Amino acid sequence: MAPLRHAELVQTSLQLYRYLLRCCKQLPEESIRQHYRHAIRQSFRVHADEDDPERIQQIIRRAIEDADWVMNKYKKQK
Repeated sequence: MAPLRHAELVQTSLQLYRYLLRCCKQLPEESIRQHYRHAIRQSFRVHADEDDPERIQQIIRRAIEDADWVMNKYKKQK
């Protein structure tokens, strides 16, 4: 299960970026949100030159799985 609805519609890096930032808005504390926003931005900078469509889709799937893990981690702490 993805952290937000419509994760299956994410197909491009820009859509992924927006999706992950929306996930951050649901995190409980501002310091946690800042940490993950920074990590998202850094990751996008690292992968900005990626041009292989298969690799891009692999990165998108993995990022959504990771976001799911993070969201579940903080839901359990409540």
